[in-house]
Amino acid sequence: MRSREDAISSSRVCPTRPAHVRVRAPAKINLILRVLDRRPDGYHDVWSLMQTIALYDELLISLGPESPAGIDLRCDDPALAVDQTNLVSRAAALVLEREPRRTRVTIELRKRIPMGAGLGGGSSDAAATILGLNHLLELGWSRSLMAEIGQALGSDVPFFFAAPTAVATGRGEQVRPLAAAEPRWAVLINPGFPVDTRWAYQQLAASRREIAPLHESALGEHSTVNWDEIGRAAVNDFEAPVFQVHPILLGIKARLAEAGADMALLSGSGATVFGVFRDKDRAIRAHAAFSRNHEHKVYLAETCDQPLMCQ
Repeated sequence: MRSREDAISSSRVCPTRPAHVRVRAPAKINLILRVLDRRPDGYHDVWSLMQTIALYDELLISLGPESPAGIDLRCDDPALAVDQTNLVSRAAALVLEREPRRTRVTIELRKRIPMGAGLGGGSSDAAATILGLNHLLELGWSRSLMAEIGQALGSDVPFFFAAPTAVATGRGEQVRPLAAAEPRWAVLINPGFPVDTRWAYQQLAASRREIAPLHESALGEHSTVNWDEIGRAAVNDFEAPVFQVHPILLGIKARLAEAGADMALLSGSGATVFGVFRDKDRAIRAHAAFSRNHEHKVYLAETCDQPLMCQ
């Protein structure tokens, strides 16, 4: 049975019901990513501090007639499959399984977050789909229930219901919201090739002899974290094995530090490398410098301070 707090929370997710709903799905960066012991289920425990940034995919979700029922997904990026393997389609199907009324769902997806980049674009799109359908179908689900449903789609999906800043533990599905003290600017450089997450885990397991002690957990004990604390603890366990195979990424990280980034890191398992800047002008200059390389996708985005919500 849902608590009164959950019921109130769900009613505030989207206060009015339009004929359709628009949801902006933000990218995320991993400010800290520790990969811990392997679990009996084959996954690894992680400890990660994640932050959403103002680089968005956009979903326009609408409901059609009861017949023919189904899911119609369209995307402006022809490289993205729009069949039942897509996380957006799978998320919509999970919602409709819990909805007794037959209906047709049409979703138009505008992709701006690069794919296979360590920025959580697919997971964010899935979370946005659940949120949007929760509103359109007037299901009254709380964020915690939506996160629980999204967990079946991927370990990063629950984070987006706790965003903009949160610590993720377990497989990544256990999330605790935090607040970053003030905004920052992120410059993201994607080299134009993906890094497969499963491969990255295999490389990490094969290359490291022992797991370093976890010192970052103290950051998750507070309701607010400051950027100086984050900078001192910033680490990504995937960097060593991924940089060994893709040294270009190590070079990008070094150049971000030279450009004045307060911290620079691989996001997720890659291949995007980001720098966090306190000073907006420095971030703009770094963005301009990296943009001269037309083989890279370069983005400038402020850290988000709002949760995932309907527009």
